[in-house]
Amino acid sequence: MSETCPVSYFADGRPVPELLTEQETIQFLRLDIDGPKSPQATLKYYRDKGLLKPTPVGKMNRYQKKELLRFLDALTRNNPL
Repeated sequence: MSETCPVSYFADGRPVPELLTEQETIQFLRLDIDGPKSPQATLKYYRDKGLLKPTPVGKMNRYQKKELLRFLDALTRNNPL
């Protein structure tokens, strides 16, 4: 049985799909707005450290929305503040 995610929206009002491109992932995590100088390098860092697991589709990495929500939950739980 598949797990459903809550409905989420990008800042421009578009619904967030269940499977996101790298650019959509950067937007979802808001790395393009108030994040690092290189959002693509930050996404790669998260992948390389095993913090964020992509789903390979063809030659491209995609990201399941449920994986992004899990990633954000883990960051929040591990925040020492």
